[in-house]
Amino acid sequence: MRATLHNFAKNLDVTDLRWMPDDGFSIGRLRIELLSGLTVALALVPEAVAFAFVAGVHPLVGLYAAFLVGLITALIGGRPGMISGATGALAVVMVALVAQHGVEYLFATVVLMGLLQIFAGVMQWGKFIRLVPHPVMLGFVNGLAIVIFLAQMSQFKVPGTMVDTGHGMGGGEWLSGQPLYLMLALVAATMAIIWITPRITKLIPAPLAGIGVIAALVIGFGLDVPRVGDLASIQGGLPSLHIPMVPLTWETFEIILPYAVILAAIGLIESLLTLNLVGDLTGKRGGASQECIAQGVANTVTGFFGGMGGCAMIGQSMINVKSGGRTRVAGIAAAVFLLLFILVGSSVIELIPLAALVGVMFMVVIGTFAWNSLTILRKVPLIDAFVIILVTVVTVMEDLAVAVVVGVIVSALAYAWNNARRIHASTRQSVREEGAKVYEIHGPLFFGSSDGFAELFDVENDPEVVIVDFADSRVVDQSALQAIEAMAAKYEAAGKRLQLRHLSRDCHRLLTKAGHLMVDSDDDPDYELAVDYDVRTGVLGGH
Repeated sequence: MRATLHNFAKNLDVTDLRWMPDDGFSIGRLRIELLSGLTVALALVPEAVAFAFVAGVHPLVGLYAAFLVGLITALIGGRPGMISGATGALAVVMVALVAQHGVEYLFATVVLMGLLQIFAGVMQWGKFIRLVPHPVMLGFVNGLAIVIFLAQMSQFKVPGTMVDTGHGMGGGEWLSGQPLYLMLALVAATMAIIWITPRITKLIPAPLAGIGVIAALVIGFGLDVPRVGDLASIQGGLPSLHIPMVPLTWETFEIILPYAVILAAIGLIESLLTLNLVGDLTGKRGGASQECIAQGVANTVTGFFGGMGGCAMIGQSMINVKSGGRTRVAGIAAAVFLLLFILVGSSVIELIPLAALVGVMFMVVIGTFAWNSLTILRKVPLIDAFVIILVTVVTVMEDLAVAVVVGVIVSALAYAWNNARRIHASTRQSVREEGAKVYEIHGPLFFGSSDGFAELFDVENDPEVVIVDFADSRVVDQSALQAIEAMAAKYEAAGKRLQLRHLSRDCHRLLTKAGHLMVDSDDDPDYELAVDYDVRTGVLGGH
């Protein structure tokens, strides 16, 4: 463990903890960062309240989580510009736990979730996010954009009509007539202002201009439209230390562990994919393991302060980046503004029309969705097009973690199948040994191609000595070892010899470890001396 911590500290890029942007700080840069943070904070309020309802907890539980998780990840996260808070992907998992065992068990689960994420960060498991193929990323982005869009549909329902269905808030009566037309008009006006503002001025973020203008219009003319206060009151005090009131027993651990593992996995997957997305937009890379630790610390602290936990939020991160937020100042400002809303600004924030915030999120949806993926579906390999659509659908129908896992598995199986079909052999007579036949293997030998490997040989008609040349192949796994041993056993039973030639260093090491090689040489892996290895059979316990 000490060596792991040492390696993590050595590889930690201290520039990721910087406060200064590449072009240095100025009054203009500070203004952009603060206004971007204010915009994000305004967008966080209805999201945190809505996700608290989904999880079946008090709105302040969601708001406290948004503040604490957002603040801590802004301070020590792996990517300046990312925004974290209470998310729907976690809330839909929490609702069953809260319904069955109560909110105190949720707090304990969030603490354990955080500890698991810290462990993942220390072990540097965040680097495995690089195994997610680009088609899965496109599907993730598209699916999440659709989820964000669908989440806004609840704002088009009559306030107070939605009921607790056991899986969050559902049902409700849709707006109709003049209230609906007014809501749609205000949403459209917000989107228009956001689109026009950058073409007029860049003094303030476009989303903030949209919220401000529409809020002033609604308040000034006293328009009767749903407002933030119709969701719930956001007034409260400072979050206070709260030890989860659960029995410290093995039974409690058995209850919270499965939820903690699922929440930790979902949180890290969404956070790391968002980290990559923000990195593409800002031109920054790395920081995966650092982000894992930051998320873990944030959730551990949140669990002890009565919050529901959280992870990176792609919608709010997109708002921040598109508004110009590039440093940790924007994320910290968003968290501080959110706390100020709770403490002293609730009466003002509750007057903001939901239509303005819906308009902002709709623009986020438009900016998040990978529209180019629709045009490339016919240009990319069929399996990649299928993965893009599959991940998008599963993200919408199930959740992000399941979608990413499914996408990676399908992509891996497709890759394995394509490589399995690559294996083939050419034959020739040996120059060094008269009468010997050489099989030159092309393509990797692994579990997918082991059956095809066996079909390459003609044991009955081959001469007494057969040499298998691996100069253009690689022995990859146990299935490959088993295939070589099985083929050697067939030749042995026929009174013939099977020898291996031109093993690469990694293949040589793998076969030596398994105990297959009868001759050992350090020269052959470098091809300085072509040694032919006899194969010892029976090593793996049967054929």
